Amino acid sequence: MTDSLKIALAQLNPTVGAVEANADKVLEARREAAGQGADLVVTPELAVNGYPPEDLVLRPAFQERVEAAVGRIAARTGDGGPAVLLGATHRGDGGLHNAVCLLDRGAVRHVRLKHDLPNYGVFDEKRVFSAGPLPGPIPFRDVRLGAMICEDMWTGEVAECLEENGAEILLVPNGSPFDVANIERRMNRAVARVVETGLPLVYVNQVGGQDELVFDGASFALDAERTLRARLPAWREAVATTEWRRAADGWVCQPAPVAGEHGRLGTVYRALVAGLADYVDKNGFPGVLIGMSGGVDSALSAAVATDALGPGRVRCVMMPSRYTSRASLDDAAECSGLLGVRHDTVPIAPAMDAYDRMLEECFAGAEPDVAEENIQARSRGVTLMALSNKFGHMVLSTGNKSEMSVGYATLYGDMCGGYSVLKDVYKTTVYALAGWRNRRRPDGLLGPEGRAIPQTVIDKAPTAELRENQTDRDSLPPYGVLDDILDGLVEKEETFREVCARGHERALVERVWGMLMRAEYKRRQAPPGVKITPRAFGRDRRYPITNRFRS
Repeated sequence: MTDSLKIALAQLNPTVGAVEANADKVLEARREAAGQGADLVVTPELAVNGYPPEDLVLRPAFQERVEAAVGRIAARTGDGGPAVLLGATHRGDGGLHNAVCLLDRGAVRHVRLKHDLPNYGVFDEKRVFSAGPLPGPIPFRDVRLGAMICEDMWTGEVAECLEENGAEILLVPNGSPFDVANIERRMNRAVARVVETGLPLVYVNQVGGQDELVFDGASFALDAERTLRARLPAWREAVATTEWRRAADGWVCQPAPVAGEHGRLGTVYRALVAGLADYVDKNGFPGVLIGMSGGVDSALSAAVATDALGPGRVRCVMMPSRYTSRASLDDAAECSGLLGVRHDTVPIAPAMDAYDRMLEECFAGAEPDVAEENIQARSRGVTLMALSNKFGHMVLSTGNKSEMSVGYATLYGDMCGGYSVLKDVYKTTVYALAGWRNRRRPDGLLGPEGRAIPQTVIDKAPTAELRENQTDRDSLPPYGVLDDILDGLVEKEETFREVCARGHERALVERVWGMLMRAEYKRRQAPPGVKITPRAFGRDRRYPITNRFRS
């Protein structure tokens, strides 16, 4: 009987659709694990396909390519090295399944199918996959392994079935997206399964960005006493082998390195960096363009971009109008200098003058108002897109979640861009992140050490500078008040009464609700952006544009 087992956690960053490259990544992880003496390598969920594959997974040609890659990896296990528990799609039993395959001694030895398909929030797996039956343990080297694929761990049914059928160690391949609440939630679920079954658990999570989703990794192992025995670092690929010994009352994981945590702001900042870096790199952009306003949103966006891509791939453009202050010009230039990025100035006054002449007859007799203000924003959008078309850099829009919630943004103007790094970041968090980045720069990022954002940018009153003496307070309540109301209305779906109980006037809550509802059509046209909250617009919170319901 086997008394010891070495299980490698392969925390990988696959790319959806890059089947051969993903397979190579698995084989490289297996090679590294072999050097660590591993008997078994556990990969994340759908490591060969990339996760989530969405409707791409329905294409027969894609399914065939995945099957060929699984066969290629299986053949490589004939070399006497470690087996692989591989996440991949599987066609069988009249449907397409999210599955794990045990590859050993040159062949696919066992297949287990995901039983509990999530269909909420960012997940719609019932759209593309068929649910498998409750799984039994996988026999491997005289050990019965219980495989639970991601959502199978979130409820107790699959774990209970595995325990009742003799599983000895629970293995959980995952594609678990990051949000600020999910780290604690997933650990709580894992601990619950250990308590219920009395079995140790190995959790292997994906890392990296896929469109709006980011995956933080932070894979771990728990023993039967719920003690954290190993944890891989968050936000980077890693392969780490855990050593298990058979004891009288079950398997025990020997202590291994436990990576530290980054804290809330550090974790959010790393999420933004990871999401932007992978969106740019996996889609083949040479870099990004940012419209610098001298405000905190564009400054933080530029800092994230520089940390994600390096100064040489970030280009900032200041586009002043007649309303742009000297302070904004100076702050934008200083921020670009602190980051070491290219900084250009392209005045938009000629464009505004041209539009004034073009529209003079049509606008005759009408007072200047938001139409003229939005022409400025759209002139900046056109300028950035011209530079993008000429040089290939992706435009990074800089709006935050507070603004997008209430529609304080201009379609085809400051909303213009291919990606929005702050899309799911409330304004109060923007300020907190800006201060945090000025105090530290995490290891492994590509931007400069030290202060990244001028303190004057953080301290001054926010303004769009689209008219004389304009500030955001002209149109919105203070951001601390607004964000607390939005937290209730958006994140928690609270009633007006519950939001008012936070200390807000009913009339203000109703006003914010009205702005929130009216802005849905704008949000539908916004670029994708990094999801960091449990209720991101587009992926999680989906309201109809045409909507006559009033609370």
